[in-house]
Amino acid sequence: MLSKPQDPDLLVINTIRTLAMDAVQAANSGHPGTPMALAPVVYCLWQDFLRFDPDDPIWPNRDRFVLSNGHASMLLYSMLHLTGVKAVNSEYERQGELSVKLDDIKHFRQLDSKCPGHPEYRLTSGVETTTGPLGQGVATSVGMAIAGRWQAAYFNRPGFELFDYDVYAVCGDGDMMEGISGEAASLAGHQRLSNLCWIYDNNKISIEGHTDWAFSDDTATRFIGYGWNVTRVGDANDLDMLRRALRVFQSTTDRPTLIIVDSHIAYGAPTKQDTGAAHGEPLGEEEIRLTKRFYGWPEDAKFLVPDGVRERLRDGFGRRGRELHQAWLTRYEDYRKQHAGLADHLHRMQYRQLPDGWDRDLPAFPADPKGMAGRDASGKVLNAIARNLPWLIGGAGDLAPSTKTRLTFDGAGDLLAGNPGGRNMHFGVREHAMAAAVNGLSLSKVRAFGSGFLIFSDYARPAIRLSAIMEIPTIHVFTHDSIGVGEDGPTHQPIEQLASLRAIPGLVTIRPGDANEVVEAWRVIMKLQHQPVTLVLSRQAIPTFDRTRYAAASGLAQGAYILADANGEKPELILLASGSEVSLCVEAFERLTADGVRARVVSMPSWELFEQQSQSYRDSVLPPEVTARVSVEQASTFGWERYVGLTGASVGMKTFGASAPLKELQKKFGFTVEHVVEAARAQLGRRQEAVAAR
Repeated sequence: MLSKPQDPDLLVINTIRTLAMDAVQAANSGHPGTPMALAPVVYCLWQDFLRFDPDDPIWPNRDRFVLSNGHASMLLYSMLHLTGVKAVNSEYERQGELSVKLDDIKHFRQLDSKCPGHPEYRLTSGVETTTGPLGQGVATSVGMAIAGRWQAAYFNRPGFELFDYDVYAVCGDGDMMEGISGEAASLAGHQRLSNLCWIYDNNKISIEGHTDWAFSDDTATRFIGYGWNVTRVGDANDLDMLRRALRVFQSTTDRPTLIIVDSHIAYGAPTKQDTGAAHGEPLGEEEIRLTKRFYGWPEDAKFLVPDGVRERLRDGFGRRGRELHQAWLTRYEDYRKQHAGLADHLHRMQYRQLPDGWDRDLPAFPADPKGMAGRDASGKVLNAIARNLPWLIGGAGDLAPSTKTRLTFDGAGDLLAGNPGGRNMHFGVREHAMAAAVNGLSLSKVRAFGSGFLIFSDYARPAIRLSAIMEIPTIHVFTHDSIGVGEDGPTHQPIEQLASLRAIPGLVTIRPGDANEVVEAWRVIMKLQHQPVTLVLSRQAIPTFDRTRYAAASGLAQGAYILADANGEKPELILLASGSEVSLCVEAFERLTADGVRARVVSMPSWELFEQQSQSYRDSVLPPEVTARVSVEQASTFGWERYVGLTGASVGMKTFGASAPLKELQKKFGFTVEHVVEAARAQLGRRQEAVAAR
């Protein structure tokens, strides 16, 4: 029993606080301070403003809530539990059970709980994006807001406003310190995203202690400079001021809004206030008892949800969401009758399905010894697909002319503040925020791509990694894939980036060997529903193979395939390559074949796709008994030993590159036919010596 009557709002707020305290204490791990301090803020937002149907957490026009300071995860889990948000499985089917049960909260941060240490998309329904690495959540929210405006421009028709959702992101000092938040805020301000609201918890505490040691930005002035509307709430417990600030956001139609909320870590606890001690560690049993006494709570009660808490949220948050959703569904049924084509597009987009005929205009490239650059072929294919897939949108980090990712057909247009329905995004020189925004677009079911030079994948990598964790089909087009960058030198010549991308679990990396492999790469990419992809393309022209002489490019779908073989005989040597080096292996193959060597060329554009094939297929491409093997790739040799074996040879980069014309670099680093043939003969010699020694 509560020791004293409580205001209904405060009753819910203190329930959120005590659930956070108890969960962190039970786990002996986590952050109770921020959930306790921000409980009034999130309660106010959800109860009075957020448009979200707890029975259908994937309703397309729901408001999005992003907890960017993901260490405060118990704040979100408490809300999901108390509001009765239902679970949806990976097939978008309702499961008829709570997304977060009380038992999940009791097993916070434990194996198989729906309440992991940081919120995880796909694991817990109602979590809009995986957060934890600070800054990623707010940056992702920018993509969600862009997607909302784009969907409104594409789908809304007079009398049928299907999309008008808002995006709210709660963030903290750590988010503001991370550079990605500055990139993202700058982009959001430039795009004038009036459907975006960041709520900044200005608590002046980080893990090391008071933020004065490391952070003295005038955040309000900074965001005004970005073009944001900025308002302030002096006390996180002042529900009236919070409501006023959120109404200001809703009435602001020409820019995003930042609400700066002053709070105190572990607010309400009588002894650890303002010390930071409650930020990254449990309060301790004695401190919890004292705090619960301060709240008028039973001191020894664990995970208590008093009568009236769920009912109050049901009658506010829940009722509003269900009514809005039902009105939307009624509107959508009429929309389907009057705009059947658009309704079909909306359905397919929501279920990550492709429209009929999406691939009807894919080009076929004729054999050409001079060929074309991978980026040029990709640009042609991308435009052919985008004409038939209206929700394929994206852009570059200020490099579209170089990455060939601009959509040039009539009606594509530029996605700008004054033209939110454009198809060409301009991310500016913001690779980190670009990749996170692409995640936000994809989470909103828009098929999104971002592009840049492969060397700058390092800047985008944190968001790419999160897309793999979330299993969302983002597309990243990276060009200038090797020392082929030439005179730009080692700062711009990627060496270790391919190995780094291949190391990310769940990410598909594809490096096509000619223009027709580029076509097949896009064919694979567009069918992916739960895997992000990096498409790695050459800057320089590479030969287009004669597919009447060599195997069909459709073999790319298996990740690796036999491009050229020993006239039906068992090979004694295998040459493996990806990208521009495949043509080098083909030339070496022709020379070796002329000298009577039974050689095989394996084009290996995607290790990940190859590893998904059956063992029998993999053995047919790379017979275990054929140990004389040479891999060729203008990148780090790291990882190739998996395919060439410990005794095989790898022609690759073991240092950084250099500034010089491409042909000079190829000669310097051994990417010549002569060097590949020499490495092949050395392998054959080693094999013959081994046979003779038996």
